[in-house]
Amino acid sequence: MGAVRRTLLLVLSLGLILAACGGEGTPVHGFAGNRIQVRIQTASGVIELMDLDVARTPEARAHGLMGVESLPKDGGIVFLWDAPTTDAFWMKDTLIPLSVAFFNGDGRITAILDMTPCRADPCELYRAPGSYVGAIEMNRGAFERLGVKVGDTVEYTLLSE
Repeated sequence: MGAVRRTLLLVLSLGLILAACGGEGTPVHGFAGNRIQVRIQTASGVIELMDLDVARTPEARAHGLMGVESLPKDGGIVFLWDAPTTDAFWMKDTLIPLSVAFFNGDGRITAILDMTPCRADPCELYRAPGSYVGAIEMNRGAFERLGVKVGDTVEYTLLSE
């Protein structure tokens, strides 16, 4: 077999392997192994979100969805803190419009905000009205589409760390 043919077969094989690895359940933006299942109790029932990453370290929270070009329809990221925080969110170097839902220690959603991508400083800061322990970022409008409102409750299960 010629060198060109072997190279072509190798490239095609690698492409198939990468395609097979890129389906449902693959981390959205590189937090490999950090997955979470979220259940939101709404007035209409329970919504289960499975296509989410989790950011628990300061580095992962600081990076968030920076550089991500798209998300699955119900994909996103959950930010978790070990203690209540009032940290602000920003969209520096984030390429897609997002919505964020903040939840407190009881799991109650206290705010849902729409956020706009920002390429140059100063970028707008997005804050919850009080302290919170977690926040979920998804495509802008996802919470509205799913019927999620302030006052609904969030439960989650870490699937891997």
